[in-house]
Parts: sequence; C-alpha cells; structure tokens
Amino acid sequence: MALLYITRKEHFNAAHQLWDSNLTEEENFEMFGKCANPNFHGHNFDLFVCVKGEPDKNTGLVMDLKILKKIIREQVTDELDHQNMNLDVSWLKGQMPSIENISIAIWKRIAPYLPVGVKLHKITLWETQNNFVEFFGEGL
Repeated sequence: MALLYITRKEHFNAAHQLWDSNLTEEENFEMFGKCANPNFHGHNFDLFVCVKGEPDKNTGLVMDLKILKKIIREQVTDELDHQNMNLDVSWLKGQMPSIENISIAIWKRIAPYLPVGVKLHKITLWETQNNFVEFFGEGL
C-alpha cells in the first residue's frame, strides 16, 4: 500500500512579544528588534498541517479532511486567532512565543487527536511572507 501525505492550511491572526527576562532592555531590543515591542506586535499566520498514512481501501482517503480541519480549529486556531499569545493562550504560558516554540506546541495539541493509522508528519508555520518554521516532531 502507498504512503501518502495530505496537508490542510489554516490561517490565524495573533499578537506576541519576544522578550527574555534574563536580558536587559537594551539586549532584548538588540536580540529581537521590533519583536520586543512592549506593546506587542501582530502577524497574519499561515499554518500548514501535514499528516501521513495509507489510503483506506474503500474510500481512498488517508483521513477525512473535514475531520483534520475540525481538529486544527478546535485545538489551535480557535484558541490563537485574535489573541495575545503571551497573555491569553494557556498552553503557551511560561514560554517565549517564537514561531519555533509555537510550532512545537501546535504539534503537541494536534497529534493526540488524529485517527488511528494517521501520523502527524510536519507542522509549517508562516509568520511573514519571508519567515517560516517547519517541525517534524523530532525530539519529542
């Protein structure tokens, strides 16, 4: 049987601030630039969730994309959209909301809800048209 990869794209808008309390204000602005703005800043994020599995012999589907959409929205985008990720999102509390850390947290939110036989392959999170991260679950 063939192993196939399918991807669902979702979008959300959210604010955050990159700030390390172990650094001085000057060091934070040197390290994070405008992202250290004390009043936060926002992005229009694009999230791509790629899963893999063998297609069902009857339906030909790896999984129903309506189900993947529901999982992503309930576990991720409904909780992130139009929120301050430093202040409003319980599952990001206590960590720097960099796109790297957000991607790892998203993986942890989605993976347990996938149907039997379907595995999360990759999380891709676009923060700007020039900056994105890809996470394959390595190290978890």
